[in-house]
Amino acid sequence: MTPSVAIVGGGYAGFAAAVTLARGGARVTLFEASRVLGGRARVVETDGQRVDNGQHILLGAYSETLRLLRLVGVRPSVLATRRLALVYPGHCELRAAALPAPLHLALGLLRARGLGTADKLAMLRLMRHLKRQRFRVAPDRSVGTLLTETAQTERLVRLVWEPLCVAALNTPVADASAQVFAHVLRDSLAGSASASDLLLPRVDLSELFPVPASRWLALRGHTVRIVEPVKAIQRDDTGFRLDGDPFPTCYDHVVIATAPYHVAALVTGLPGMRPVVTQIERLRHEPIVTAWLGFDGPVSFPEPMIGLSGGYGQWAFDRTALGGPTGLVSIVISASGLHQQLDRDALRDALVAELAAALGPLPRLAWSRLITEKRATFACTPGLERPTPRTPEPGLWLAGDYVASDYPATLESAVRSGVAAGRAILNACGLKESLF
Repeated sequence: MTPSVAIVGGGYAGFAAAVTLARGGARVTLFEASRVLGGRARVVETDGQRVDNGQHILLGAYSETLRLLRLVGVRPSVLATRRLALVYPGHCELRAAALPAPLHLALGLLRARGLGTADKLAMLRLMRHLKRQRFRVAPDRSVGTLLTETAQTERLVRLVWEPLCVAALNTPVADASAQVFAHVLRDSLAGSASASDLLLPRVDLSELFPVPASRWLALRGHTVRIVEPVKAIQRDDTGFRLDGDPFPTCYDHVVIATAPYHVAALVTGLPGMRPVVTQIERLRHEPIVTAWLGFDGPVSFPEPMIGLSGGYGQWAFDRTALGGPTGLVSIVISASGLHQQLDRDALRDALVAELAAALGPLPRLAWSRLITEKRATFACTPGLERPTPRTPEPGLWLAGDYVASDYPATLESAVRSGVAAGRAILNACGLKESLF
């Protein structure tokens, strides 16, 4: 008998679960409340421009995301692949060399500009320490503590470790989990040469995976329902039913692939989910601000992605180099910080000034938009207990970047959670994911 599975949420986790289940022979119906697919990684319209609600990059280490992109027919050319380059104009420049691992980073570190001998030795010391410990860190350690214990220099912390930590974990170094950060370093900087590659999307985040995955599912007879909000999940003797399903259907399994703060409302009629809801409610969230700046002329970047130091902005992206219109720039500010004390106009002006300080005189700013995701990710703190895909309610599953894994809240962790939930359902039904 073919199992029927409902997926609530049309983001990266939901579509990863849907594709996995479809490849295993399940019948899938996916519900998305919005008109736009992608969840918290989606396209928005502003001033006649289509921009992402947040700037994301992928790494070569994102193996599951890249596998699913291939599966649903996404061309490799939609990702601009660049060797790791940490470039802070006027401050430092660290570029991976075109060599196998670990020589790619060893030579890159040797050639790095703006980092002194003490900085380079400190970087080697931290990586050697983590390798000796097999990238295992005491669960109560913060990234800040780890950096202090391994005698990292102030300059290296400011220009390398802190930006990498905040970008990956979206949590300030004083509060961020050293164990999760160690996992990130293990699979990127300490992985293969390609694992540390930066993969910058040339298309918007909806078009990168959710839209192609939706087409892939439709061509195989599965259903994707947009603008169909599910209000609650109910259960009777025959299975699960969804309040909001326009064609009342009984489902054998349901995957909740929404943001974590939507789970409680969906399961109010399922008392067995109370412990999971309590666990989710303990999660603290961190914001991400993305400033989209449209200049009326070209902006010259040394790399498509550069670091900004000493101000509010953290990373700036040349969207023109990634297929966008001339003069389009995005600047990201991850996690909580002093920028939250400024109003939108003051923050915009400060970011434009920081960009000019890094790149030189800029063309006239024609338009701007600041997009703030107030609960962009969970705060990835030491010893944090995250819910698992399997819930106490048989047949009800969770998927999302907040679900328990080795990784912080990234597109890769969202995709992996969806794949894990999909495979667990297939296994429970005695099915296996197709290899083709």
